[in-house]
Amino acid sequence: MYGFNFKMIASLNGTLLMIVAGMMFLSTGWSFYYGEEWQSLVYSGALTLLAGGALRLVNYGNTNTDVRKRDGFLIVASGWIFMALLGCLPYVISGAIDNFTDAFFETMSGFTTTGATILTDIESMPNGLLFWRSMTHWIGGMGIIVLTIAILPLLGVGGMQLFVAEAPGVTPDKLHPRITGTAKRLWIIYFLLTMAEAFALKIAGMSVFDAINHAMATMATGGFSTKNASIAYFTSPAIHYIIMVFMFLAGVNFTLLYLGFTGRVKRVFKNEEVKVYAINTLIAGLVIGVLLILFNDVGTEEALRNAFFTVISITTTTGFITDNYLLWPNFLIFIVFVLFFSGGSTGSTSGGIKIMRHIVLIKNSFLELKRQLHPNAILPVRFNGKAVPQNITNTVAGFVLIWLIVFFIGAFVMSAIGLDFMSAVGSVTATLGNIGPGIGSVGPVDNFAHIPQLGKLFLSLLMLMGRLELFTVLILFMPHFWRNS
Repeated sequence: MYGFNFKMIASLNGTLLMIVAGMMFLSTGWSFYYGEEWQSLVYSGALTLLAGGALRLVNYGNTNTDVRKRDGFLIVASGWIFMALLGCLPYVISGAIDNFTDAFFETMSGFTTTGATILTDIESMPNGLLFWRSMTHWIGGMGIIVLTIAILPLLGVGGMQLFVAEAPGVTPDKLHPRITGTAKRLWIIYFLLTMAEAFALKIAGMSVFDAINHAMATMATGGFSTKNASIAYFTSPAIHYIIMVFMFLAGVNFTLLYLGFTGRVKRVFKNEEVKVYAINTLIAGLVIGVLLILFNDVGTEEALRNAFFTVISITTTTGFITDNYLLWPNFLIFIVFVLFFSGGSTGSTSGGIKIMRHIVLIKNSFLELKRQLHPNAILPVRFNGKAVPQNITNTVAGFVLIWLIVFFIGAFVMSAIGLDFMSAVGSVTATLGNIGPGIGSVGPVDNFAHIPQLGKLFLSLLMLMGRLELFTVLILFMPHFWRNS
């Protein structure tokens, strides 16, 4: 008989909260620099640190450090909820957000790298809070669980359970025999790319503060900006192109990025998912760009720039904007809406269904037609030249089906709460896909402030489900999960 190791689960959640507290304290540096109030971040950090320490004490004297698969699911799901509950304290204590539900929504949107916001005047926010807001993106982008096992090797062999639970992919790659080694290498790439983008944006004309915030949001594919108009505030094409490049990189499997930066470039370009990702981006960008030139009377360079920026931003689920795509012709809005269901590569910081799943599902669908003609033939799905095990194919099909079921249920719930059809669909695609902007009243120049409180809580759940790729959250609602067996 096996029960949950609740003491170990509490202890690891405590570790996560202590890391969050440290990030809050770090954000006070900008408060002091700009001469703003700093007390809210310090008080919040202290409360979070105390909560984390208390949870750590629960495990005092416990010699059972084994973390099994079921424990891993519970640690990840509960960890993200605890982070959002305590991570919203700076907004509440400072009064920058006047009710807890809105603050929780904003924080969950940050940690899940969704980028949906309830703020109507971002530029009036204190800089320390804006940095904390961006920090929630950056922590959530690579995953605070991965961060924990990278710098605190507390989990031993059980670390893989958390790594797979938080960043589940079709075929998770390992860069190092030990999961801690893998996590460290991923975080090194993540950190270096963030710093490189921040430097490039500063050279292109952003302030140091804006450059760092937007670099963190870009590499996390989050989309929180320090400006009300998002990237459209910055009129420099150079800034747009820099963010485009780094958004695209953030949508690539970080394992492949590591291989590319360490000289194994051929493996990157031979990867089937990277090829499809690049080709889809190129085709969609060119189609939208050309049609904008023809129908919107926009200059060639500006049309192509806005087209590719929007395609990359939506595909990678970053959510930055340079142009209001809802003002484009309807057939272009439809193309953008289709991109909502794409997602970046597996192993990237992007959300959504992910390109590898689309590839496997489409290939299996066409092979099913052949199987009807040749019922005795063995026709496995191949990815990167290798046969995909049938259980993986089944998992992919199940994931996509469940994703669509959750999408339809979510749209029904939001409609029942009072949103019009377009806004209900737009709010669900924006949150379940971790995209940020949607369609209807939650479009690229709007926000989620008008959503009823119950709707914000429901969308927060969708954000969490989308970030943890459904199964990690949904499995907690199964009675069998809680049985001792």
